[in-house]
Amino acid sequence: MTPAARLAATIEALDAIDATPRPADGTLAAFFRQRRYMGAKDRSAVAERVYAILRHRARLAWALARAGGAEAEPDGRLLVLGDTVLREGTGLKDLGRLFDGGQYAPAALTDDERALARALAGQALDDPAMPEPVRTECPDWAAAPLHAAFGDRFGDELLALLQPAPLDLRVQEGRQSREAVIARLARDGIEAAPTPLSPLGIRVTGRPPLAGHPLFRSGVIEVQDEGSQLVALLADARPGQQVADFCAGAGGKALAMAARMQGKGRVVACEIAEGRLIRAKERIKRAGVDNIEPRRLEHERDKWVRRQKGKFDRVLIDAPCSGCGAWRRNPDARWRPTDLPALADLQARILASAARLTKPGGRLVYATCSLLPEENRQQIDHFLSETDAFAVVPVADVWPAAVGTPPPAGDGPFLQLTPARHHTDGFFVAVLERTAAP
Repeated sequence: MTPAARLAATIEALDAIDATPRPADGTLAAFFRQRRYMGAKDRSAVAERVYAILRHRARLAWALARAGGAEAEPDGRLLVLGDTVLREGTGLKDLGRLFDGGQYAPAALTDDERALARALAGQALDDPAMPEPVRTECPDWAAAPLHAAFGDRFGDELLALLQPAPLDLRVQEGRQSREAVIARLARDGIEAAPTPLSPLGIRVTGRPPLAGHPLFRSGVIEVQDEGSQLVALLADARPGQQVADFCAGAGGKALAMAARMQGKGRVVACEIAEGRLIRAKERIKRAGVDNIEPRRLEHERDKWVRRQKGKFDRVLIDAPCSGCGAWRRNPDARWRPTDLPALADLQARILASAARLTKPGGRLVYATCSLLPEENRQQIDHFLSETDAFAVVPVADVWPAAVGTPPPAGDGPFLQLTPARHHTDGFFVAVLERTAAP
């Protein structure tokens, strides 16, 4: 594809993302499936550009509005035009060659667009006059909670959330050592190194295609952020135990816990969304794991929960949340409508219901990929105020046996990972132990 054709595809992809509530990665995958004529390099270039624009969206919109662009939310075409001028420094003459109205190129520039491009020329993308929420790409609904969470570190943490996330892999325990996997990847021209916190993690340089690699196809490696790996490790699932992964999603943490259990015992991977369970079953099959039982629930108070009361040694809740800790991976999510009170209510209901599964002496692990106190510490405080059957187990007490590597600096009894401090997605983890019968 020509540079102009790639620009046209980027505009179409951005408009498709805006037109659907589906996350950008899913929308982009469907976009490429419908355009199989695009080569791997073209898909990679378009995806990279789309995500760069999504990470700069508030700043681009602010600059476009100040330069005389439409006051309304800019569409894909205006965002690409602004990105081409501001971030790449393309002049009007070259811009006209890209927007030339050719068969596969964007439509020719209008007079208003030429005037807009002239007004943007020579400006910096990060302007000192930008308000803080614009400069940090922070949506209104998250500004106050994130300020409360980070205080003076707000700017550093929000800017870290604007960086592309690294590609992390988890080595399936019992299959190969991390060192052997890194050596095999190196032989195949893939540069990788151990992650600093997870003893199972590998951080890959760049974005090499891994879906067809023998290690991936055989289930030896899984794509999983280091923070997510630590959540599974802190559940401290052991051989022979009964473990419930209450919000299993596509099964990444269930796989990690099952491997740690050496195939002994049972992991029940509970999920409401049928599509996620289907993906989980595919991953379980690829990994060759036979001690995971996928189970679909109708809702958080499914009758199965009542029947399984007090039967599990470990219950992991990776609760539905705002996902702000994963904005590096999902930059579009920050601009999606988010009902924080409704999410907090759902989290409280899930926590109260799933807790019933925990046997006396068993542990309940609550986690989110959020940085907001309302979804994290406040949820635990509320839960403990409603029951005297659980006590907090400091993460520092669990870490040595469960993880093995030196723990990061503590945040009281809980763990709060952030991109700026730990170079992981933002994760919160609380470990509770049942001290009285359910």
